[in-house]
Amino acid sequence: MNITLQIIWLFILAIPIACISWTITHEEIFREPREWCTKNAINGRTIIKRKFFYLFTCEYCFSHYVTIIFLLICDYKLLLPDWRGYIISGFALVFVANIYMSLLGLLRQAIKKEKVEIAEIEKSSDIKI
Repeated sequence: MNITLQIIWLFILAIPIACISWTITHEEIFREPREWCTKNAINGRTIIKRKFFYLFTCEYCFSHYVTIIFLLICDYKLLLPDWRGYIISGFALVFVANIYMSLLGLLRQAIKKEKVEIAEIEKSSDIKI
């Protein structure tokens, strides 16, 4: 696979990694399991138990494991055709996926801020009438 195609794969393959990582660690549909994992991450008796459950609450940490699954499924290697290509592609995918998640977080924050500002404007205009 030539370098151009490898780079295209990098940016496209990072999209589902970011999507899965964000959904599991932030969205409402996984709130109950995430709260349970958070409780176990805080109150676990051993450090291994605490760290294991923390993985499901941190998008950065979780994206490493999602990336490993995608590397196994897609057999994607970056720059080198051997095992070193897996390592390079793994960290590159995590990096790009986390850029995507950061952009999504900023976008959602801006949207939430706008909704709050609109609600305040509507509330103040109702009071004046």
